[in-house]
Amino acid sequence: MSMILSASVVRVRDGLPLSASTDYDQSTGMQECRKYFKMLSKKLSQLPDRCTLKTGQYNINFISSLGVSYMMLCTENYPSVLAFCFLDELQKEFITTYNMMKTNTAIRPYCFIEFDNFIQRTKQRYNNTRSLSTKMNLADMQTEIKLRPPYQISVSELGSANGFSHISVGQYKGTGKISAAPHQRLEPVTLPGIVSFVLSLLCGALNLIRGFHAIESLLQNEGEDFSYVIAFFLGTVACLYQCYLFVYYTGWRNAKSFLTFGLICLCNMYLYELRNLWQLFFHVTVGAFSTLQIRLRQPQGKSPDYNV
Repeated sequence: MSMILSASVVRVRDGLPLSASTDYDQSTGMQECRKYFKMLSKKLSQLPDRCTLKTGQYNINFISSLGVSYMMLCTENYPSVLAFCFLDELQKEFITTYNMMKTNTAIRPYCFIEFDNFIQRTKQRYNNTRSLSTKMNLADMQTEIKLRPPYQISVSELGSANGFSHISVGQYKGTGKISAAPHQRLEPVTLPGIVSFVLSLLCGALNLIRGFHAIESLLQNEGEDFSYVIAFFLGTVACLYQCYLFVYYTGWRNAKSFLTFGLICLCNMYLYELRNLWQLFFHVTVGAFSTLQIRLRQPQGKSPDYNV
């Protein structure tokens, strides 16, 4: 009998399970599939936004969008179009119910356990195809899958020593290849992210103004230390670079943000004699807050545009 066996909602950046349906099958095949589920969830950020893993008599399908992945396990003969319609329905309900800030800041597994009820109800509907609405238009989904079929992950790739390290994202078969990391889109901006961006610009402007004042003082008094000018302008560059890292995706983005924060701390330590404790605290705190927001704003997969 073709049917959906289980489903789960997982955060892409770290594989944290946010919600899941319960399955009671303890067969060897199901136990193996649960292992595949865990292995896949740790590699979601490296995979295309729509994939299928065929594991003998079972299939694992998933879609990823806005930093969240929707995964499901079904029997091998379950129609692919219904599988992705099911995932699309989970996605629409989850996005409607929860905002991105809650998803990004979740720290414990299954923190959206109340969503399990919707998964279970939807799973029951899709397991009884006669109960599905006759008005449900599958033609659009069939066309979408035909034009941009899911990336087929093989069990041999999954079982390699380094996981998916040798899967080239450019091999994804769709309407086009996935772009390289520098062109990858980031998740939508949150209110704390906007605040950190504005505060970083403010700190950069303050450093720039103080830098010009230091130059004027240097020209008027030959005994002034030119290194203060360098420290102010380095602080300006560091703040502006944090703004850049928040807006655009680059390689080693998190490492760069920590190094930039370190430079901000060093500059403020050197300027200890020219700033009071509150000013130092403000600059360092803004730098730390911006670094956190850069870390939280992760790349997103291409948002599926299913029309079902």
